[in-house]
Amino acid sequence: METIIRKKLYEAMFLIDSAQASDWDKVIATLETVLKKADSEIVSMRKWDDRKLAYEIKGKTRGTYILCYFRADGGKVREIERAVQLSEQIMRVLILSAEAMSKEDMEKDTPAMKVEKQRSAHKPEEKIEAEQIKDKELAEETVKSIE
Repeated sequence: METIIRKKLYEAMFLIDSAQASDWDKVIATLETVLKKADSEIVSMRKWDDRKLAYEIKGKTRGTYILCYFRADGGKVREIERAVQLSEQIMRVLILSAEAMSKEDMEKDTPAMKVEKQRSAHKPEEKIEAEQIKDKELAEETVKSIE
């Protein structure tokens, strides 16, 4: 008789050293390897934020958090946690059940996404402000040259 394994939805928050997070492709490849070894299906993976740590971890004071949703057999979660403990790239992980989460919940903006949206929204204002400052300086120079 064949046993049917129902994979459940989990949410994982991985903590990566910020210095290593600059090589994004390598970080993603490492996380994918850890999850695929545990026979998991990745639903979503994205940068959550880069933050100062409350206390040093492995001599590091900053970390990049990566939010990941994946489907896996419940028994495999321990394997993922063990692989993280053995990893030199991943400093910590927290895995929670996400069965009650909706797709909309999973797609909400992360703090990193909110900051990026704010930056892109303010860029036109910054350009206008810079132009106004240049115009003002030019006007002041013109007045001085007339006097």
